[in-house]
Amino acid sequence: MFAAFEEYLMSKAAFTSAEIQQIQAVSTLLNLPKRHLLLRAGDVWTYNAFVTSGCLRTYTIDAKGAEHIINFAVENWWTGDRQSLTSGLPSAYNIDAVEDSTVLLIKREDFDRLRSEIPVLNELVNHILHNSFLASQSRIHASISYSAEEKYRDFLQKYPAFALRIPQHMVASYLGMTTETLSRIRRKV
Repeated sequence: MFAAFEEYLMSKAAFTSAEIQQIQAVSTLLNLPKRHLLLRAGDVWTYNAFVTSGCLRTYTIDAKGAEHIINFAVENWWTGDRQSLTSGLPSAYNIDAVEDSTVLLIKREDFDRLRSEIPVLNELVNHILHNSFLASQSRIHASISYSAEEKYRDFLQKYPAFALRIPQHMVASYLGMTTETLSRIRRKV
């Protein structure tokens, strides 16, 4: 499955074969069965994680036991808890597999070293972080400004394949609504 990550990297920038070998040398693949945790709230996150196959979700569980999904990550997406990674503090999030998944992991120290040694990787990471910030900003805006129907339409427009792949109760949690509300909206849409 490293080949999937290599293909991703090569599609984003011009890496040399030596640079790819450097990255592969510090990469670990983890097969994660459906419903298994990659990260448990309270643990410190120490990896950069790339999804080579499958789908994962990042979520919290409130005092009443309700799940609140922060995001999903599918093939060719990165996942993890950046706050815990950079601060060294315990994570507030759980990350688990929505379906059988394979994740490529690189320890923070190795990833930081690679970024300093491989300028094109550093540029790629900066680009990814920039796009991630823009996506978060857009999600916050939709969350506080859109009606429930507008949120769902926006979700379908941005992530059309997710609606077929992710269980309805998880989509509802991600959009901040009940499953019943989402069902009513889906009948209208």
